[in-house]
Amino acid sequence: MAQKLINRDFYNALTCFEEDEAAQDLYYTVMDSKTGRTGSNGRPETVRDQILRVYAMLFCDGLGMEAGQKAGPDEVEATADRLYIGSQGFDPDHWYRMQHHFPVIDDDNYDRFAALVIADLSAGPLHEAVKDGDRMLLVGEPDPLHMTEEQRRSQHLQAVEYNDGV
Repeated sequence: MAQKLINRDFYNALTCFEEDEAAQDLYYTVMDSKTGRTGSNGRPETVRDQILRVYAMLFCDGLGMEAGQKAGPDEVEATADRLYIGSQGFDPDHWYRMQHHFPVIDDDNYDRFAALVIADLSAGPLHEAVKDGDRMLLVGEPDPLHMTEEQRRSQHLQAVEYNDGV
């Protein structure tokens, strides 16, 4: 099932995806694996479907998506800059997508970005850091790139922890 596939090996494959063919093979194998459930379209659900649905549930609530809908390229791109590690800030060390070298999120990599976030929360360093209490994933305002420094400091942040069912 998907829960066993979203593990530290999968997270590691995502972090070295660009430079390692074996990592790419593992990524595609896991993402195309069946979960054992049937999707709303009547077809077998894949890990990719499940990851995109979980991503939508956790991060796309302000986009007017229906419950159970999967995040697509537009939704992932619209929400990626809302994710911070540890605390809000303007530097790349705090923004999740910049720390993991996703300067552009589009049709080619949106599902990989979503998979990285979910794998990190489930089995990566963020999962371990939340247990230790030193770092966590935070969700900020919808448009931090266009905020003033004062707005960034006073924005509403919500901590995210997810390690159940994926």
